[in-house]
Amino acid sequence: MPEHPQPRRPRRETVTHATALGDRAAPRLRPRAPHPPARSEIDEQTTLGHTYVRSLMRSQLRAALTALGALALLVGTLPLLLALPAPEALVWATLGVGVYPVVWAVAHWYVRRAERNERDFTGLVER
Repeated sequence: MPEHPQPRRPRRETVTHATALGDRAAPRLRPRAPHPPARSEIDEQTTLGHTYVRSLMRSQLRAALTALGALALLVGTLPLLLALPAPEALVWATLGVGVYPVVWAVAHWYVRRAERNERDFTGLVER
């Protein structure tokens, strides 16, 4: 008696809404590029991601402490300078006009440094 080949089972296929619609499906989205390793490490809150974020925080803290130290040296020593005998107009001019450019320069340096730190961090993460 000849053996009959057993009928082949149909191939299993997972059907989703998009494949059921065929060509009428919604426009296909471009496949997303995989996240760079550093970014995924940060998103997943791994130890390496934590290290990256701590690195940014340390560099921002270093910039802030440097700015604070500069202000303490430049503006904090002002009372000693003003204790010297000087005309009253010079004292008021120093307090009213001379301090602001120093504070502005330190603040400007700090903002530029903080932005550079963030730009470097973003460059590291987006690579």
